[in-house]
Amino acid sequence: MKAIIIAAGQGTRLRPHTDNKPKCMVEVAGRPILHHQIEALKASGINDIVVIGGYKRQAIQAPGIRVVANHEFMTNNILMSLFAAGTELYGDCVVSYGDIVYSPRIVSALCDSFFPSALVVDAAWARTYDGRTDHPVEQAELAEVATNGLVVRVGKDIGPDNAWGEFIGLAKFDSATIGRFWSIYLDQLAQGDDRPFIHAPTLRKAYLTDLLNQSIVEGEHIGIVPIEGGWREIDTVQDYERIQSSSRW
Repeated sequence: MKAIIIAAGQGTRLRPHTDNKPKCMVEVAGRPILHHQIEALKASGINDIVVIGGYKRQAIQAPGIRVVANHEFMTNNILMSLFAAGTELYGDCVVSYGDIVYSPRIVSALCDSFFPSALVVDAAWARTYDGRTDHPVEQAELAEVATNGLVVRVGKDIGPDNAWGEFIGLAKFDSATIGRFWSIYLDQLAQGDDRPFIHAPTLRKAYLTDLLNQSIVEGEHIGIVPIEGGWREIDTVQDYERIQSSSRW
């Protein structure tokens, strides 16, 4: 199993903490976010770790990782950043956003899930948004889930009334699913990266959730790994201050 961490964004809402470093290198509890992620991944035996860097990628430092450049990070978004991994994006993969921290037990539960492809979804998501004014609920990537545990839809358009929980930005995909992702992406890319893709105005501005929704429409089965807390997103200065003052995630 390989891990791919998407960490190319500029982190503008986390400034001044990202003035000289990417979000993944901002320190939480005395260590960079990336180092917390690596520790959690390695606890489950995932030692092959690739980081997609863009903004200030020279500052991405951690032993044993490989950094792949997204040279177009100024103009693209999470989806195209993932595919900037190129030949590194193959086989069974854990995919992680670069601005989240999570406990090792969450990675373990993800790896042990009987679903070949699955999203980590927090059922207790609402309590995280209490007082989170700089990153309100409208920006949450919520998941609608069927009774059989499969994802129906995921993204910022779901809304609290339809949500089972929040997709935290950590997932696993088996090699067959990765192959089908590549097929969808390359087909869309061939039509032009300036064309709309699902809810994104263009493929270039698309999120990972846009790809997930398209793959589900095409018959992909993606399950969930349910959790209740044990993780945090650090997207804004408010998020940073809240986690720094907290004794637990």
